[in-house]
Amino acid sequence: MLYKSLALLPIVALAGCGVLVMPPEGTDDADLVAFDEAVASIGCELVTEADYLPVELQTGMGREQLLQVAQYRINAGDAVVLEGGGLRLVTGRCAPAAPAALPEAAG
Repeated sequence: MLYKSLALLPIVALAGCGVLVMPPEGTDDADLVAFDEAVASIGCELVTEADYLPVELQTGMGREQLLQVAQYRINAGDAVVLEGGGLRLVTGRCAPAAPAALPEAAG
C-alpha cells in the first residue's frame, strides 16, 4: 500500500505545480475559445460586473462556469491576475505587443 502511495507522489506534486492543468469539467475547446473571444471583445480584462455580464451573454456560460474557466486560464498561463483583482488574458488577440526594435546606430 505504501509503495502505491509513493508511486503517485510525483503525479500529485506535478498537479500542484500546474503542470497537469485540466479544463473545468463540462467545458470543451469551443467553450474555451468562446471565453477568450468574449473577453477579448471587452478589452481583454475581466474585472467588474460590467465585464462579466457581456461575457456571460456572449458565451452562454453562468457566472460559476466563467469563474472556473478564468481560474483555468490563470493556471495555464493564458491569463494573469491583476493587482486590483480580476484577470487579463495574455494570449491571442490579448497578447502583449512586443516592444519595437530599436534602430541600429549608423556608423
